[in-house]
Parts: sequence; structure tokens; C-alpha cells
Amino acid sequence: MGVRYPIVQTGMGWVAGPRLVAATANAGGLGILASATMSLDELSSAIAEVRARTTEPFGVNLRTDVADVADRIALMVETGVRVASFAQAPNPTLVTRCKEAGLFVMPTVGARRHAEKVAEWGVDAVIAQGSEGGGHTGTVPTSLLLPQVIDAVADRVLVIGAGGFFSGRGLVAALAYGASGIAMGTRFLLSAESRVPDAVKETYLETPVTGTVVTTKVDGAPQRLVRTEFVDRLEAQGWLRALPRALRSAHQFRHHTNTSLLALLREGRAMKKGSELSWSQVVMAANAPIMTKAALVEGRPDVGVLPTGQVVGLIEGLPSVQDIIDDVMSEASHVLERWA
Repeated sequence: MGVRYPIVQTGMGWVAGPRLVAATANAGGLGILASATMSLDELSSAIAEVRARTTEPFGVNLRTDVADVADRIALMVETGVRVASFAQAPNPTLVTRCKEAGLFVMPTVGARRHAEKVAEWGVDAVIAQGSEGGGHTGTVPTSLLLPQVIDAVADRVLVIGAGGFFSGRGLVAALAYGASGIAMGTRFLLSAESRVPDAVKETYLETPVTGTVVTTKVDGAPQRLVRTEFVDRLEAQGWLRALPRALRSAHQFRHHTNTSLLALLREGRAMKKGSELSWSQVVMAANAPIMTKAALVEGRPDVGVLPTGQVVGLIEGLPSVQDIIDDVMSEASHVLERWA
């Protein structure tokens, strides 16, 4: 991918903006710009800002179900973006479209069978995220998922480990499993360049390892969050009580991303077909970005959610991205020197 160090900063919605992405790129890692919550025009402006801040390679995280995905790919090619990453598994047609455009394709997977499927479609790399990871996550821990995925597909694609990584020791552990590098989300969220409000960052720093919960009550899919009073209330709600909030979130998301009602319905149909979701889960799907925005942008964790990995309980302080990457690489070198 043309970066100096085997470290990926994940495309966290509302968090991975131009400043964080450029800082990661300048420090030698691969920064991923989060575009799922952006309109096409906003994505164009964000890419231009990253370009103004760095000459290093970076990527863009894409939603698989947006109606204008072809325009987004064309924009990436036109502006020299190197990597297309996906939080959801893309379909074969989308993979082919990205590959024909010359992009490096890197979806995130949470199961061995998903890695095998996307490898057959011709992706270049997979991020294998274990259950320790933040946001939408699976049930298999990184220590079991990563070697499984490596055994299955490492002869065809690069495998990057995610879920619980924050240090040089973790990087060496991933390399020992056979991975090509690591991806970190929470560690970069808690950095000086992250645009999350300082008061919210303090809430993260006060969260212990046992202070997270995996719930389906936000958007119908398992998602790891900081456990708060608001999340506890969500957990106690039935589906019917959650429906009005889901409908409001869908309306707000449509307005924020300049998506027409027809396009939103098309995306919902594609999401239902591609992910085998029920219509109730499709309606709830807009909850995640809107409720995350409430906490991470507006600073209101009392009415929003805080996606996080379990590693949040081991992180102290808010260093710069440069210091984070330097510390990871320095510690990794020291570990390897001790082994030698």
C-alpha cells in the first residue's frame, strides 16, 4: 500500500476525519477516511483537505449499499486515493469495479467463512476483527480468529489483525500469528488529533476493561459500546418502543447525507438482500450513525452511544498520532531484539 509501517487507522464514522487521517499518513501508517456519513460533495472536500495536509498514501472507507458508490470510486481514482476499505463485506460486482479502477480493496471480516468468500472475489487484503473490537463486531476473539483467517486465505491476500491492539507487543503478536500488520480504532480515537470532544474522550479514559457491552439494541446488529446509563435503557427497551427513534434516525441520516427517499429505500433493499437482515433491522440501521454522532460529535453520551473496543480500559492519555505510532514501532523493535 506504500506506507512505512504495518499499522492501519480504521475508518471510524464521525471520528476518522481529514486531520486524523493525514496525521496517521504523515506518521507512517495507513489512515482511512470515514465516508459513510458523508455526502459525495463532503467526501470530495474531505479528500482535498487530506491531500492538502499530506502527500502520503491513504484510503477511504465506503458503504457497500450507497446509490452513488460508482461516483465515489471515480472520485477516489481521480484524486489518487489508494485504498478502498469496507466495514461490510462488498459484493463481487463492487470488488470488480474497484479492482478495475486500480484500487487496493480491503474489507473487514469477523469470521473465517467471510474471509474465504471475499478472497474468492479478488480482494487484496482483509482486516480480521475479533470480538474485542469496537463498533460492529463478531463473537470470535482475535486470538482465535486471526490464525483461522491466516490459515484460510494468507496465501492469496494480506491479513491484518484488529480487535485489542494498541501496542508494539500486540503488533509482534499479530506478526507471529502470520498477519501482515494491525489495525487500530480505539487507540487512534483517543489521540490528540481525533475530533471527538475532550469531555467525551475523558469518559473513554475512565472506562475499565469491563466497562463495555455488546448490544443489538442500537441497529439490530451486535455492536460493542461503552456501557452507560443510556445504553442500559436501550437494553431494556422492546423493538416497538425503539421503532420511533429508528424512524427519526433514518430521516436525520437521509437529510445529513443528502440522500433521497427513493435512494434510501433502494439502499435498504440492498442491505436487506446483502446482509440477510429483517425489515425491522433495516429500519434500525440508521440508528448507529445518528446515535454515534450525538455522542462523538455533539458531545451528548446521555442521548448517544460510544463505540469502543475492550482495549479502552488499557489506554491512558491522549498522545499525538506520531507518538502513538512511534511508541508502537519502538516497543515492537525492543521485543524482537529481546527475542534475538
